[in-house]
Amino acid sequence: MQQIPLAIGTPPLPTFETFLEGPNAQAVQHLRDLRGAAPPVYLWGPAGSGKTHLLRALAHAVQARGERAGWFDAAEPLPWTLAPDWTLVVIDRCEALCAQAQHAAFALFVEAASQGVQLAAAGRLPPVDLPLRDDLRTRLGWGHVFALQPLAEAQTRAALRREADRRGIFLSDEVMDHLLRRFARDMDSLMRLLDRLDHYSLARSRAITVPLLRSMLAEEAKA
Repeated sequence: MQQIPLAIGTPPLPTFETFLEGPNAQAVQHLRDLRGAAPPVYLWGPAGSGKTHLLRALAHAVQARGERAGWFDAAEPLPWTLAPDWTLVVIDRCEALCAQAQHAAFALFVEAASQGVQLAAAGRLPPVDLPLRDDLRTRLGWGHVFALQPLAEAQTRAALRREADRRGIFLSDEVMDHLLRRFARDMDSLMRLLDRLDHYSLARSRAITVPLLRSMLAEEAKA
């Protein structure tokens, strides 16, 4: 019989406080300081560099002030409309916007600008390289553009250690080395892996070790 783990391993809310800045301190500070209707902000970088985390942190900060934010990404069904009480509009995964979504995003830009609503967006490519219509690409690059960099290995280790400590679990150097050698190093992938490993170890009342990690992966492969 396996123990059913309690829901104590929930990942932390994506806020500025739970984001390890590393080389991205300038972008984080800019987002923290945003108030009112500033020029648009665009974040770009590879998967796992923290784009979506920072956009969600910005939306959380806006909501914490008692304001409202609207969230759109490439998978969001159309139509896209601007609510009258929003003070922030977010558009994520800009590189994947289809033709109809590009039209909707451009309309949001125009309407948000006319109503003094802050707009923030993100994608994997810099604005000039996005496969989008020219007018939308120009607007994404008009304001403040930040290139996000993935964390260095030492910073990745620190982030994993911090999350493990928050959960009350111990990650040995052997487990840490195995995670960083054998798996994708972007933080999204590593945090999801740590979450699965935490639940797996709790269910079996076993410490997290390399053999336990291999056992979990073997069971997942069979599922």
